[in-house]
Amino acid sequence: MSSYTVIGTGPGPAGGGGPSPSPGGRYRPGLAPSRAFDFLYDPLYVLSSEKDHAKANVQAHLLCDKMKKMPIFKTMFSSLIHYPWYDLRSEKRNPVPPFIDQRWRGRAQQRLEVLQQLARSQPSLQIPQIVYEDPEINGRNRYKYFEQPFIPFHKPFPLNIAYAVAKTEPYVYPSMTSDRSRSPTSRTLGTQTDYRDGEAQTDPYSPEYVVPLGSIPELLTLAILTWGRGLPAGQAEVEMIERAREKRAWEATLPPLSDLSQTEKRRKMMDDMERKEWAFREQEIEKLQDVRLEVLKKLLRRREEGQNEVDVNRLDTRWFNRQQDKEERVRKIKHEHTKAMRKLIAKGKNVEGKLERRDVIRDYTDYASQPYGPLSRIGYFPDNHSERYVVKNHFLNTYEGLLELEASLPDSVTQPRTKAPKPKTTTTKEGFIKRTARLDMELAQVHQALLDKKNRVKEPKKPLRFLQKITKPVPRPLTPTLLRPSIREEELELAVIFLQKLIRGRAIQNMMFEGKEKRLELIRELRTTHALQEDGNLLKKAEKQVTLALQRQRDLHEHKLSLVENHLARIEGRVLVNMFDFLSKELVRLQEERKIHAFAMLAERQRRIREAEESGRRQVEERRRREEDEIFKQPNSSAIRRDCSRAGLWFPDTRITENLCQGESEAVPAETHQCCSSDHPQEHGHSSGSELFTGGTTGIG
Repeated sequence: MSSYTVIGTGPGPAGGGGPSPSPGGRYRPGLAPSRAFDFLYDPLYVLSSEKDHAKANVQAHLLCDKMKKMPIFKTMFSSLIHYPWYDLRSEKRNPVPPFIDQRWRGRAQQRLEVLQQLARSQPSLQIPQIVYEDPEINGRNRYKYFEQPFIPFHKPFPLNIAYAVAKTEPYVYPSMTSDRSRSPTSRTLGTQTDYRDGEAQTDPYSPEYVVPLGSIPELLTLAILTWGRGLPAGQAEVEMIERAREKRAWEATLPPLSDLSQTEKRRKMMDDMERKEWAFREQEIEKLQDVRLEVLKKLLRRREEGQNEVDVNRLDTRWFNRQQDKEERVRKIKHEHTKAMRKLIAKGKNVEGKLERRDVIRDYTDYASQPYGPLSRIGYFPDNHSERYVVKNHFLNTYEGLLELEASLPDSVTQPRTKAPKPKTTTTKEGFIKRTARLDMELAQVHQALLDKKNRVKEPKKPLRFLQKITKPVPRPLTPTLLRPSIREEELELAVIFLQKLIRGRAIQNMMFEGKEKRLELIRELRTTHALQEDGNLLKKAEKQVTLALQRQRDLHEHKLSLVENHLARIEGRVLVNMFDFLSKELVRLQEERKIHAFAMLAERQRRIREAEESGRRQVEERRRREEDEIFKQPNSSAIRRDCSRAGLWFPDTRITENLCQGESEAVPAETHQCCSSDHPQEHGHSSGSELFTGGTTGIG
């Protein structure tokens, strides 16, 4: 695996799945120029704060994490959409190696800036000089400086070379650079990646094959098996191959279809084979069910183990919390016991309870007293080594530092500006009082009323100036009393009341019986009407059932008609589509044929025009040749020939031009006749090239 390095990106073994750059150093269009962990590997990648560093780290881990399918126990064998058999969970990964520092790189820069600020105020402070590493432009880092510029050079320099700049003073190079001149001009360096070649291995190569005529190799029956899906072959694939061989041998033993006498035997053999295949299929289904059952048992066992582990962890946590509570209570009890014992000892020292003043002399003569060794429980904590916390600063200890600090502060600190608060508006734009203002007013009134009630002073009672008459209340009347009746009278009264109830009930029964006798016919009529109503209800129910049955039949008939119409529409649509497709193709073919015919006619016309021009030139040449022959046949041919040669020497171009013009003028009528004949092929018919040549010759002659 070859690796490339681009200027501006740091090489990293796990920098995320960024795009690989081209050898020229540029990225291909459409790919992202950065990787997930560039903020860790790239030395030129700068983040403004530690917060941005944390955000970039979170985003990189979100991009690198993968989603994992976790099966759900309740719907493990479900194929429904709303009850999925798995759940997606993110699997956290950390592709960054442990030797890469994942902390923010800005703290060193902050320390350097603070030291530089202190060096300005304290010249005595020495800051170590920064030593930069040799970039080695002509050495191992030479490939980093091969970059094609965006603006081409005007000088004839190579476009893929960046020349080294002269070294400036801030750069302090090590002494090893002096030996660079003695080093060879080129070196061979090796690189190592974090990926093995086996991880980039593809499927094994399968060469092409040619099957001879009349042969079917057994190996071609395994063409459906590919690497990772059946290859390399296992026990299941071997069993499948054996079954395929047995089936081919069985097919070879089948009687031919042309032999009608063995049809029953063939059917019986096929039935036996079908039963065997069904039995084998049932065995496969049972094996598959056993495998699923084993998977289910493993999941149940794993779930039970996980639940037991959760229970143990919960019990451990609860026991730990209980132990902490117990230790806290024991500590409090011991603390209270110590406090109580201390109080009892203090009380035992002063049993009589006399008040004693502090003896200062005794306290300062005893080195174990409070002035020398105060107790922390009283509230005094001695400050040991307090001088290390004293702030020693140039800006606070010297007058010049105070002036410099005051000059560096902004005007808003030395000259505070206060703005008068704007009064709160208690009314809206329409002039109504706001609800908050109304509540504030009500609360203020209630508060003022409470304050008035609290601060109100009770008025003293005034002495009486005049006698006042005290009215006595009206006395209440005496409570009336009743004489208690005898027991015999009470029993007699109860018996009379019971007899009255019996008589009244019997009278009501008689009245109801008389009314029933009087309205007996009406009752019978009502009973008859009720019976008729029941018959009517039964008839209505029967009619309703008949109506529903007819409605169902009608719906079924309409459904059948709709199915028939759909089939007819589908057939009609198919026929129309085929017909329109054929017509459109025929139209396109006819248009193309006409275009080709038009091109052929144009080509034929051009050919005839050229033939006419060529025939005209040939006639001019023949006539000139005849004229020259006639001239040379005359007696004064030598003198004329000499004069002609002299004229040819003086006017050669003129003679040739006249001959060509004469030939073209004679060829124009023939060309016109030929074009007319080609524009109207149906009227004049098609003529061959020999006829055109003959006609042209005749017309010109």
